[in-house]
Amino acid sequence: MSNSDTTRVQSQSLPPEKVMHKLVSLAKRRGFIFPSSEIYEGLSSCFDYGPLGSEMKRNIKELWWNSMTRRHSNIVGLDASIMMNPRVWEASGHVASFNDPMIDDRTTKRRYRADHLIENHIEKLRRDGKVEDALRVQSTYEAAAAAEDPNRALYELIIAEKIKAADTGSGDWTEVRQFNLMFQCNMGALADKSSIVYLRPETAQGIFVNFHNVRESARMKVPFGIAQIGKAFRNEIVKGNFIFRMVEFEQMEMQYFVKPGTQAEAFEAWRAERFEWYITALGISREKLHWYKHDKLAHYADLAYDIKFEFPFGIEEIEGIHSRTDFDLKQHQEYSGKNMEYIDQLTNERYLPYVVETSAGSDRLFLAVFADAYREDIVDGEERVMLKLAPKVAPIKAALLPLMKKGGMGEKATALRDELAENFLVQYDDAGSIGKRYRRQDEIGTPFCITVDHQSLEENTVTVRHRDTAQQERIEISRVREFLAAKLV
Repeated sequence: MSNSDTTRVQSQSLPPEKVMHKLVSLAKRRGFIFPSSEIYEGLSSCFDYGPLGSEMKRNIKELWWNSMTRRHSNIVGLDASIMMNPRVWEASGHVASFNDPMIDDRTTKRRYRADHLIENHIEKLRRDGKVEDALRVQSTYEAAAAAEDPNRALYELIIAEKIKAADTGSGDWTEVRQFNLMFQCNMGALADKSSIVYLRPETAQGIFVNFHNVRESARMKVPFGIAQIGKAFRNEIVKGNFIFRMVEFEQMEMQYFVKPGTQAEAFEAWRAERFEWYITALGISREKLHWYKHDKLAHYADLAYDIKFEFPFGIEEIEGIHSRTDFDLKQHQEYSGKNMEYIDQLTNERYLPYVVETSAGSDRLFLAVFADAYREDIVDGEERVMLKLAPKVAPIKAALLPLMKKGGMGEKATALRDELAENFLVQYDDAGSIGKRYRRQDEIGTPFCITVDHQSLEENTVTVRHRDTAQQERIEISRVREFLAAKLV
């Protein structure tokens, strides 16, 4: 009996909206991502990672963590508390200025960011060839943002340009209001001002306030970095596009402390390294990655770039590389009254280090990898869905498939599965025809299917099927562990 299925024909590309529908459906059906609290009709933009999703997300985070803390001897890790003294957020500027301009449509009851409405309008004018109009609106927009009453100025610009909501075509607008993105809660029995704390909107501040703790305990010298993976929370005005923008998300950030005047060199080094990581570690297609340089910089930055990815719904940010100057340490020095300066032991020079930040979201990376890996093709005349995941990212590394459950094949496949499970996440599957089992593993991105058949009982060999090509090779059972180890480097 032949197990081959080597005829492959690539299907035509699908419209973006259909791709997203298929991705969301596949994610739920195969246990990657579920709507949160679904039996209670869910909660807007909140999701749960299922059995396969939690494994795949953990793989992505481990690849990032290893690229930072294992590859670089001068970068160490941190896991800071989600809730911190509220003075931290006063010093960072989040209490006073972590706001977005919000506007509501009275007719549809939908809520939008006013700045996004205007920016999308400017972009549409450019696409339509109305360059002069785009420049005029851009100039007015910049003046509005700097006005004494920016909310009123933004509202007047939206009304003057007759800007409508792209998703509904409606434009019955309320006034623009500022909306603070931080989640506020109370700590302790009394719900008064003294008990107010915030769920952190970013993980970076936990790194900055621990600058000296980490430096001293880990005996670090500038330049050095502190890496952290952790939850952050933002009460977003506009949520959506599946897990791309959620109120609860996970950040992977590294703050690299350097001597003032050397930040540009460090910035370019990290910019090059981070871009290549997406290709070499995650297996993302190079042609789907793009650079975006920020011309309008945040108040703390002197240089900023984003790495963007071509999602089915558009080209969007997945990582920011920012030169943050000494803003954060200077602010915490001022608000805490503690000296945040670094002393160079060789030169006795004292200074506040500058910071180069790399900041990515593990949820967005998950979606980027998931979308990039999705394929539809034909194998031996049958349509199949495949996730072409890099083996290091794939949740299941190999599937053990007995050709038949009887005759000792099931027992031999189970024994091999148990042996491999000591080092790899592998799966045993004996339900259905061998072809259906191949398709099932292709759909969840399993890179290798290992089939135990009659010949296995006689010669102690197995057939290894490669997901991407559907080609097969025969190897000795004693070599399977070595084979998988080599493929997962």
